[in-house]
Amino acid sequence: MLYDAYEMQRSLLAGASTLANIGAGWMQNPANPFAYGGMAPIVASALDVFAHAASPRGKPGFGITSTRVGGRKVAIVEEIIVRKPFGQLKRFRRVGVEGSSRLLIVAPMSGHYATLLRGTVERMLPSYDVYITDWRDAKLVPLEEGGFDLDDYIDYLIEFLEHIGSLGGDGRAHMLAVCQPAVPCYAAAALMSGDRHPARPRTLTLMGGPIDTRKAPTAVNIVATQRPHSWFQQNVIASVPYTYPGAGRPVYPGFLQLAGFMAMNLGDHLTSHWEMFKHLVQGDGESAEASKHFYGEYRSVCDMTAEFYLQTVDVVFQRHLLPKGELMHRGRRVDPAAISDVALLAIEGERDDISGIGQTRAALDISTGLPAEMKSYHLAEGVGHYGIFNGGKWRTRIAPVVEQWIAAHDG
Repeated sequence: MLYDAYEMQRSLLAGASTLANIGAGWMQNPANPFAYGGMAPIVASALDVFAHAASPRGKPGFGITSTRVGGRKVAIVEEIIVRKPFGQLKRFRRVGVEGSSRLLIVAPMSGHYATLLRGTVERMLPSYDVYITDWRDAKLVPLEEGGFDLDDYIDYLIEFLEHIGSLGGDGRAHMLAVCQPAVPCYAAAALMSGDRHPARPRTLTLMGGPIDTRKAPTAVNIVATQRPHSWFQQNVIASVPYTYPGAGRPVYPGFLQLAGFMAMNLGDHLTSHWEMFKHLVQGDGESAEASKHFYGEYRSVCDMTAEFYLQTVDVVFQRHLLPKGELMHRGRRVDPAAISDVALLAIEGERDDISGIGQTRAALDISTGLPAEMKSYHLAEGVGHYGIFNGGKWRTRIAPVVEQWIAAHDG
């Protein structure tokens, strides 16, 4: 019922958005005599903001067509090199450039598409052969494809690393985990290290990830611990409506995840939309477009399988199994001490309101088998959660730290 009610509301808002968009255009049309009235810019801007906020959204494209390597412009071709039911491994091939170190960027499966990391990819492309986990919207996966949980997530990462390693060279890529995948990435690295797997990552960079959420709990962590596991099963899981290929699949809907994040900082989001409105009234189209672009990406959401979401709440946020050394994968214990030659870099944002300070750094503490010179920590001052991997501070202050770490342990 919850999902059906949302779909009905979404359909109604889609129609209202279209009408508002038409109205905004009409109020700005030079052929319209009312467009020259004093209230016309205000009415048009208000309609424009509403149309943007209410419009339906699908999966955005990365839209990366070129980069600069060694001062010259190089074309980018997106290639899907591994296709799985719940995600694919995508490569951003730099035409005519070979021999660079390989970097696997692991995008979060947390309600947003991998395109949220577009800025992360763009910044790393001049230096690396970049790959990304492009997770699929669970409502589009038919039931006959089976389920997807944390064990499957780890399996996918190992398979992706194996495939990248099979492309030549010494077989060891670098891996960068943004937020939620810090736990499965760390687990994959530990399991592969224990097996001395030839494709185990050479470096693992963890950015704003919930390795140990007992440290500096945030509002997100508190919500996950103040209710029993059964509450999440009963209140946030819904079945995919019949209109989608995954009809009947139990999921944690993306719109619920988005509503939660918006509610956490409602004042900031309202202020941003007010600023967008003022920019439009004042004719500052560039600033308004920047806000529209961010919220267009931010509000593009996808569903997670119920089993993955519920297992993550239980294992990561409620029982803290990884830092306790009790996390299991297919009946095998994930041993943090098994990591002995995967260089670990932990990055946290000083103003991160999703992963508190110390939660990611905990990965360094539990890696007791790793030499001190292969561990590093960076606190990004004045940076919030999304600023860790996107925007000017990421490009100028954080990405260079990652590049230096990779260079120090590359080969």
